[in-house]
Amino acid sequence: MENAHIARAFRQLADIMELHGENPFKIRSYQNAYLTIRKFPEPLENQTPEDWDQIPGVGQAISAKIGELLASGELSAYRKLADQTPAGVLEMLGIPGLGPKKVRLLWKELGLESVGELAYACGENRLIEVSGFGPKTQKEIEEKIRFYNQTKNKHLWKDARHLAEETISWIKTGWPDSELVMTGELRRMAPVVSEIELMWTLPDLQEWPQTSPWQVEGVEALWLEREGYPRVKVWKAREATQGRIMWISTGSEAYVGHHRMTVARLAPGVSEADFLDANGLPLRDPECRENPEWAKLFDSRVEPLVRPSDIRGIIHAHSTWSDGWNSLEEMARACMDAGYSYLVISDHSRSAFYANGLSVERIILQHEEIDALNDRLGSFRILKGIECDILSQGELDYEDDMLSRFDVVIASIHSQLRMDESKAMKRLLGAIAHPATHILGHMTGRLLLSREGYPVNHRRIIEACAHHGVSIELNANPMRLDMDYTWIPYAMECGVKMAVNPDAHSVKGIEDMTFGLAVARKGGLTPSACLNSLNVDELLAFLHG
Repeated sequence: MENAHIARAFRQLADIMELHGENPFKIRSYQNAYLTIRKFPEPLENQTPEDWDQIPGVGQAISAKIGELLASGELSAYRKLADQTPAGVLEMLGIPGLGPKKVRLLWKELGLESVGELAYACGENRLIEVSGFGPKTQKEIEEKIRFYNQTKNKHLWKDARHLAEETISWIKTGWPDSELVMTGELRRMAPVVSEIELMWTLPDLQEWPQTSPWQVEGVEALWLEREGYPRVKVWKAREATQGRIMWISTGSEAYVGHHRMTVARLAPGVSEADFLDANGLPLRDPECRENPEWAKLFDSRVEPLVRPSDIRGIIHAHSTWSDGWNSLEEMARACMDAGYSYLVISDHSRSAFYANGLSVERIILQHEEIDALNDRLGSFRILKGIECDILSQGELDYEDDMLSRFDVVIASIHSQLRMDESKAMKRLLGAIAHPATHILGHMTGRLLLSREGYPVNHRRIIEACAHHGVSIELNANPMRLDMDYTWIPYAMECGVKMAVNPDAHSVKGIEDMTFGLAVARKGGLTPSACLNSLNVDELLAFLHG
């Protein structure tokens, strides 16, 4: 069980306790446990209860619940309250941004016990009858319901991959001679996965399962439906047909259907390359097979897609100087161990008080530590960066003389996220135009499946970045992956470099580069258009030249 799942269990416990009006001190302790555990860099399942006790804000009571969760898969305190709660009310708790206090009022005062009833009540203008609610709140709840209905039963690519890996292990316990690989949206590197698909190759003499939890779908597919898990589509293949099945299952229906009409027959092929060659089909990267129009964007590409080996350094990472878990030196040495040659440390600026943002005095002290570390780390370099808040009118969070001290300035919005397009564009364009800005961070502020981004005009922002020589971040955190990959081709056309940045808050967070690079490839990013494919001297020359 990953730390994210453990943390989520504590958040759910805090929410359901608040829903039932339980002890507020215990609720706060579980909320704090959620915040602590979700960012803790080491896997808790690999540690002892004594180790957990030493984590700030955990203690013995929380430690005991971590042990219970790892042993049984759930918390008895949560189960007790869940058994007293209508299933539809629990689902209402899952609507991002609604919150247990509002759900409690809607349940207890209006008798609403499902998402459908809540949507209907909004349509009848009934929420304004509840104390503390008004037309504006009702409209916001309608928007949250719309977003929830669009995103439920979908998974972040990271979570879908984890579920696919677990399913592969489960299948191989019963069929050890089989081969399984991920396909569908997972292989196409979709940031959000609506259906988990695998290709299962069995030796000719072995039989496919025919009974529960398996459901047969025609001659080519099975559905695996296990209690407590999302449904998984499994494509059936024999050695002679696996190339054909891999091609059919990887591309979207639109992409596969488009090419099916152009070939006379779908000949078998042991490998996908064999199958493509036999049918005169283009040998395109799986990431590009989203639809025929998207694939055409890559037809004239000469340069290969960016690869992990192209990345020279890590840009955008946090340390204990702000809200990170690891020290500057620990972050630097983790980058060295991973084969990178530089690290742009970019802790939060002073307005981010919630993240221990850096005052001017603390910046000076941090820069002194960076200088001392650079003297000791040989050829590896730590660059002096900052993730500088974009304030309400588009200003940056420090005066110009302080901004000039940084090697790299990443300008990002973290506050007042409820903006219309006019307000968002004013702030973003103002920051882009500032001479100190080098990189625009997580452009829309979105959190996939949790929060919609504020509305922006991507085309205008990209063109402004091109005009002012500002690069754009592709934030590699699997919940962000922002800027959206669909705009990478236009950024490249305009000559804007993309920075694939992990936004790491711990040494483990550096691994999020995997997700950023996957989506960068899906957008067609090449090494020459990737900012962190430059070595440290090239990077500084590009930013300050």
